[in-house]
Amino acid sequence: MTLVTTLTAIVVAFIFSAILGVFIIPTLRRMKFGQSIREEGPEAHQQKAGTPTMGGLIFIISIVASTLLLSYIYGVMTTQTVVLLLVLVGFAIIGFLDDFIIVVLKRNLGLTSLQKLIGQIIVAFAAFFLLKMGPFETTVVIPFTEFKIELGIFYVAFLIFWLVGFSNAVNITDGLDGLVAGTSSIAFGAFGVFALIYGQLDIAMFTFVVTGAMLGFMIFNVKPAKVFMGDTGSLALGGALAMVSVLIKQEILLLIIGIVFVVETLSVIIQVISFKTTGKRVFKMSPIHHHFELSGWSEWKVVLVFWGIAFLAAVVPVLMEVM
Repeated sequence: MTLVTTLTAIVVAFIFSAILGVFIIPTLRRMKFGQSIREEGPEAHQQKAGTPTMGGLIFIISIVASTLLLSYIYGVMTTQTVVLLLVLVGFAIIGFLDDFIIVVLKRNLGLTSLQKLIGQIIVAFAAFFLLKMGPFETTVVIPFTEFKIELGIFYVAFLIFWLVGFSNAVNITDGLDGLVAGTSSIAFGAFGVFALIYGQLDIAMFTFVVTGAMLGFMIFNVKPAKVFMGDTGSLALGGALAMVSVLIKQEILLLIIGIVFVVETLSVIIQVISFKTTGKRVFKMSPIHHHFELSGWSEWKVVLVFWGIAFLAAVVPVLMEVM
């Protein structure tokens, strides 16, 4: 996979997203698919109420169309490609149902946590079943070492935990304009480089397509956002990112490259445990991006700093692998 092919994947997906956004956003607005803002959130966010959500449809369609088209043209369509699209679309459907119930049916809670979990487990099982139809290692590698942990039959439990965990982690991070779009494009781009290094061209094609699609989506999603991705987009991105780390056998590396998602999730866990055990809050508000907002940072500053952290967390492992 040459530099030209890589750039083609990014550009094609970018154009798809940019064009789809022009048509889908007005449609969402006409159908009154507006985001409701929780009252306990930062006061500045109340002005975002009514902004169209479920915008994840824009880049989901772009990713699927671009991946199928380019994988066929360049001859890199494999079972792994199918697995990645299965996880992406499967988690997107779960997110879409949640968004639809909240936004259209006006039921504030959407899908219950149990319903989401069951759906995510079903998708993870389906992915594992497809992978086991061919040769598939059930080991977990410690990054930058030769040390491997063989999980055997327990790998399926790990896979479910990994996909569900990072799907929800990205979903938790999605709270500021452009935050997840930027951090996810960086993470997918980094894993794309690893896929190229390992000669896994099918996975590299998918990851660079996602990067391009997210960059195209950012045209409409950076502050002031014209559309939000909703659970439709965030759950799909998290699940797909986790699946990529599984397929290139660098699962643990995701904890580094996806450090922003990890910290955001830990901030929520810490806040809940602290409040339930001591009655005190560690952060002014969780996830942690809201803590910085309430500490006086502008939304743009928070997003830019988090993008910077995500970039460093992606570049360092890539350089270590290359060197």
